[in-house]
Amino acid sequence: MSKQGSGVWKWVAVCVVSAVVGSGSTMAALPWATRHLQASSTTSTTSASNTSSSTPAVTSTSVDVNVNSGITQLVKKASPAVAAVVNYTSSQDFFTQQSQDQESDIGTGVLIEKSGDTAYLVTNNHVVEGGSKVSLVLESGKHVSAEVVGTDPYTDLAVLKTSATNFSGVEPLPLANSDNIEVGEPVVAIGTPMGLDFADSVTSGIVSAKSREMPVQEPESEQTLDYQSVIQTDAAINPGNSGGPLLNIEGQIIGITSSKIAEEGVEGMGFALPANLVKVVTSEIIQSGHATHPALGIEAYPVDEVPPSYLQGVPTNSGVYVVKVTAAATKDAGLKAGDVIVRINSTNVQDTADLRTALFATKPGDKVHVTVYRGQKKLTLTIPVQKMSTPNDANGQGQSDNSQGFGDEGGYSSGEGGYSQGIPFTGGW
Repeated sequence: MSKQGSGVWKWVAVCVVSAVVGSGSTMAALPWATRHLQASSTTSTTSASNTSSSTPAVTSTSVDVNVNSGITQLVKKASPAVAAVVNYTSSQDFFTQQSQDQESDIGTGVLIEKSGDTAYLVTNNHVVEGGSKVSLVLESGKHVSAEVVGTDPYTDLAVLKTSATNFSGVEPLPLANSDNIEVGEPVVAIGTPMGLDFADSVTSGIVSAKSREMPVQEPESEQTLDYQSVIQTDAAINPGNSGGPLLNIEGQIIGITSSKIAEEGVEGMGFALPANLVKVVTSEIIQSGHATHPALGIEAYPVDEVPPSYLQGVPTNSGVYVVKVTAAATKDAGLKAGDVIVRINSTNVQDTADLRTALFATKPGDKVHVTVYRGQKKLTLTIPVQKMSTPNDANGQGQSDNSQGFGDEGGYSSGEGGYSQGIPFTGGW
């Protein structure tokens, strides 16, 4: 039995216990209630016979309830385009020494495009990262195979593809202009909270805020890669909703649900990646297998993760330490391994998240003013912004590469002093 399944039966058991207690109380009270009702009936009959001439007759009225609301209509239209996403990891059986795929994570995906014989779905990167294969569970309950086209850890988005026949007769859901959403407008989330037992769950709420700054973290290392603007909603978002659509009343996707605040005492604070961001990233991945972002062409660490011996004379305890310069144009601009970046244009850089945020405000081809410490000397360099492609994850493999230490120009490797923490996402910043 799956973890989700066992959890369900625990909840069912609680319900059953409650029902049994309730039934037991009812049975214990039944003899008393029967006598009481019989006595009441006799009294009532006597009273009614004495006043029958003045008591009005009771008439019943039938009430018709129309549930054909805007929400029910959009759910009927949108649900066939939403699927559960099951991520599998490969492990070796201890007894047979054979590898086997095991379910490791369940999220949600939504159909956004059909092209020829292929259907494309968007989900979150953290739903599919590190998996050996991915499958979809359709609204009908049918399991079908899918492939990862590409992933983007910096926006936590991924694109899957499957045969268009799996969505025969189903229209992709349109992506709305998320700049036009209004605080207070109604929204609906569809997803797979707590596993397949609760697939196709629908929750509703409102847009609580149009733009909140939230960190984007690499799932395995929990390293903060960037801060990005997300939509806040009070529609219930739970584990398994990740990657599912947040819909407006017209049935358009205004965001892809990605996270929630799950601290004790906090309720109704879920977040979705805005549709305009989703359009750009998924379009790039579908066309090339990659999402592209601006970069300096370096590999780097936050200063607080660098051995002190490599920072002798540097008059700062924050910033980003350059391990290696990988772009020729950046080398030509004068940046060197061992430099500590403390500012890009008008943005102070205290760690790699600040570096990423400053770069994401630019585009490839721009020139940025980069302030660095080289030992005790402070320099400002003008560096052309490069184009970085995120890894093509067509086989469903995770992107993180934690095997590298400081190497080559940095002169420090995992074998030289035991400093083994690697540089996530080869290609750097």
